[in-house]
Amino acid sequence: MSYSVGQVARYAGVTVRTLHHYDEIGLLVPSERSHAGHRRYSDADLDRLQQILFYRELGFPLDEVAALLDDPDTDPRDHLRRQHELLTARIAKLQEMAAAVETAMEARKMGINLTPEEKFEVFGDHDPDQYEEEVQERWGDTDAYAESKRRSASYTKEDWQRIMREGDEVTRRFVELMEAGAGPESDEAMDAAEAHRQWISRNHYECSYEMHTCLGEMYVSDERFTHNIDQAKPGLAAYEREAILANAIRHA
Repeated sequence: MSYSVGQVARYAGVTVRTLHHYDEIGLLVPSERSHAGHRRYSDADLDRLQQILFYRELGFPLDEVAALLDDPDTDPRDHLRRQHELLTARIAKLQEMAAAVETAMEARKMGINLTPEEKFEVFGDHDPDQYEEEVQERWGDTDAYAESKRRSASYTKEDWQRIMREGDEVTRRFVELMEAGAGPESDEAMDAAEAHRQWISRNHYECSYEMHTCLGEMYVSDERFTHNIDQAKPGLAAYEREAILANAIRHA
């Protein structure tokens, strides 16, 4: 049985552009072509794609992924064992970081020294204190929470308006890149991800590349983040997550 590039993209949760790129660099060359010259992928191709995505998720550069998968002396089971070990270690690290990152994102809604009228002027009908009780209960003792709360408590209405404008500008860049067909691993998308990371560090808390990657994971794992981000454009949360990961790998 063979599959079209569109089918494979849907199954794997990647873009068609990504599959085209993997083909162009020889990382995942489809086993067949239709009479019209269209790519057709076999079950073995899908197995290889799964391995590629596992290693990519773990932060391996594409050239290293190719070298690992094309090593004739490596048993396919060795890949699974290695990936399981790496994933287990990464899960433990992400669990340690998740509370601090979530806190920093939610904490920007807290400690805002604004009148009710000013809050409405800045945030519209969105309540910036909506998650205050949840945030304090879960992450009130973290350094990230303390830093973000300290900063936000000193911001004036004009500060928040500037921060919101800057955040909207980063979002606009991502949306324009999506609409232009630029992949999340393109230089332009990675530059937008870097601008997003610097925006967080400048206004909320010091955001390392590792923390930024964890934040990107939350964009697709927490439906509240996904819903809010995708209001700008459906699929934006996943796109930003991919660009953030690619940018972190670029700076590794």
